[in-house]
Amino acid sequence: MINRLEINGIHLRVDDDLKRYVHRKIGRLDRYISRRIRQSVHVEVKLIEQKSKDKKECTCEATAYLPYEVINVHESTINMYAAVDIVETKLKLQLKKYKEMHSTPKLRHRFLAHIRRTSQS
Repeated sequence: MINRLEINGIHLRVDDDLKRYVHRKIGRLDRYISRRIRQSVHVEVKLIEQKSKDKKECTCEATAYLPYEVINVHESTINMYAAVDIVETKLKLQLKKYKEMHSTPKLRHRFLAHIRRTSQS
């Protein structure tokens, strides 16, 4: 689980069910972060609800502070739980890219060499 996870509600009272849902979805994304930097990761989640006369719009914004980069993802839907799901998927893809870019260079070189060898065969 991500140790430093902040959940803030703007124009919305964040109840315990929603907090548990966000912790379960976004808190488990630490598996997509390398082990050596897991302690320094900080994630802020903002849950925003905007109401107008004819519709309600729920926005979820997640900002992940990593050692070499800041990843910002947001999504708006009519349901807060759906917005959290979509943000979790987007953040997972961004963290996978981050892990590939900042993993050990020897591993990346071995992987590319393996691909070159198999393509020549």
